[in-house]
Amino acid sequence: METFEHLLYQLHLSYLHARKNKRNTNNQLRFEMYQEEGLMQLAKAIYERKYTPKPCIAFIIHKPVMREIFAADFTDRIVHHLLYRCLYPIIDRKLINDTYSCRVGKGTLYGINRVSKFIRSCSNNYSKDTYILKLDIQAYFMNMQHQIIYKKVLAMLPDKKQNYLGVSRETILYLLQQTIFNPVKENCRIKGSRTDWEGLPPSKSLFYYNNNTGLPIGNLTSQVFGNVYMNDFDHWVKKELGIKYYGRYVDDMVFVHNDKISLQSIIPKLSDFLISTLHLVVHPNKIILVNANQGIPFLGQIIKPYRNYVSNRTKNNFYQAIQKINKTMAEVPEFSWQQLCDIRAILNSYLGILQHAATFNLRKNMMSRLIGRFYDFFFVSKKLDKVIINEDFWLWHFSPSYRFIN
Repeated sequence: METFEHLLYQLHLSYLHARKNKRNTNNQLRFEMYQEEGLMQLAKAIYERKYTPKPCIAFIIHKPVMREIFAADFTDRIVHHLLYRCLYPIIDRKLINDTYSCRVGKGTLYGINRVSKFIRSCSNNYSKDTYILKLDIQAYFMNMQHQIIYKKVLAMLPDKKQNYLGVSRETILYLLQQTIFNPVKENCRIKGSRTDWEGLPPSKSLFYYNNNTGLPIGNLTSQVFGNVYMNDFDHWVKKELGIKYYGRYVDDMVFVHNDKISLQSIIPKLSDFLISTLHLVVHPNKIILVNANQGIPFLGQIIKPYRNYVSNRTKNNFYQAIQKINKTMAEVPEFSWQQLCDIRAILNSYLGILQHAATFNLRKNMMSRLIGRFYDFFFVSKKLDKVIINEDFWLWHFSPSYRFIN
C-alpha cells in the first residue's frame, strides 16, 4: 500500500539523482531554495492526481548537429527520474543485450566494441568476406506515436500486483500518461528567437507534428522509451530473421553477415515491419552496405580491421572546443574553480572518447594547440588521456583565503 510519506521519500531520492550535473542551472537552484516545500507540493499533486508537467523551454543546439531541444522543468525532471528508477530494472531485463543506449554497463563504447566483435567473429578475424549493413530511422523521436509507446511500456509491466520501489502501479501508470501524452510544444517558452529554427528541416521539429506524435529529445524518459519503442523489432530481427550479429543504438542499426545478398534481401522486410507496426521510415539516404574491410561509421568512430578511427565530425568538434578554450584563456583575467572544472570536463570528455581509438598523434596535436596560459592551470597526463587541474596554482593566485592563511 503506497503512502504519501513513502512517495515523498522516493521523490526526494529522485531529486538527488536529477540534480546531478545540474547543480548550477537556474532551474535547479530555484528549486533547491525551497526544496522541502517543492517536493511536498509535487508529492501532494501526484498523490491527489493533480500533477501536470510545467511548460518546457524550447531552443536549438548546433553540436554535434543542429537539433531542437525541449528542456523539461526541473520539477518534471524529478518525475522522470522517479519513473526511470522504478521501471528501469523491469524494462532492462526485456531488452536484447545489443541495445546499447541509456543502459547501465553499456553505452557508445560498449556498442562500438560489440560491433567490432561481431565483425571479427563473422569474418573469422578478417579471413573471409563479411558485409555490414547500417540503417537509420528518419526523424526517430519525432515520429514515435504516443499511444504505441504507452501500450509497449504497459506490455512490459504485466503484473498488476507489482510494486515499484514501494510506489503503486496506479501512480506509475498515471505518471506515464502525464509524461508520454504531454503536448510539450503547447505553452512552451522559446529560448532565443524563432529565427534560430531557420535551417532546421520541418521533419526534425515537433512544431510540425500533431500532439499525438513525437518525444522531446534529451529527456531521460525519452531515451528509455526509445529503447522500448523498437524492442519488438529487435527481438523480431534476432528470432524471425535469424540475424545473429545485430546491434542498435537508439535508431542506428548495424547488421553483420557473410552474405551480401542476404543483407540486401532483408532491407525491404525491415522497412515493411517498421512502417506497418511502428510508423517509422528507414532513412533512404543513410543505407550503407559495405565490405567489412572498407570500415563502417558507428557512434562517432570508423570501425576498420584491427583498429578504429574517430569520425571527422568528432575531430572538428574537438578542434572547435580547443579554439573556444583558447579564447576563454586569453580573455578571462581570473578563473573561478567552477570555470576550471568546466574546461576540464570538456577536454576529458573528448580525450575519453579518443583514447579508445587509434588517436595518440591526434590527441598530441590537439593538446599542443592550447595556449601557454592553459598549462598554468592544468596538467596533462603522459598518456594524453586526461587533464588535471593545477590546484595549487589556482589557490595561490586566485583564492584570497589561501593567500591569507599562507
